[in-house]
Amino acid sequence: MPPDNADTVAPGTDVSFPETAVNSGIATVSADGNSFTLTDAGTYQIFFEVPVTQAAQLILTLNGTELAYTAAGRTSGASPVIGAAIVTTTAANSVLTVRNPAANPAALTITPTAGGTLPVSAHLIITRLQ
Repeated sequence: MPPDNADTVAPGTDVSFPETAVNSGIATVSADGNSFTLTDAGTYQIFFEVPVTQAAQLILTLNGTELAYTAAGRTSGASPVIGAAIVTTTAANSVLTVRNPAANPAALTITPTAGGTLPVSAHLIITRLQ
């Protein structure tokens, strides 16, 4: 999170995950950490957690299309936005992102630290089910 990526995420903009901890080869990360190419067609379980300062919603996109059934949010600034969904792709090299939905009224502020001095992290876990 900041200072590794942008402090705010405008509506219609993807969240950046600039540091990859483990990559099992099922997805390729873009250079800016904003998108993930799913190398094979299949069914995937997606989990994300992003600390933001205010009430917020986040949504998954597949090939640039927001997947309405994946929207996750909260009404206060006391916890991260956490989402989980099953996403099925029909073609290899489909692109997945976590986005501040285009219809949202405001940019989201990424929380740089929470409860201490160390930067907090965001998580994106992609698991291929079949």
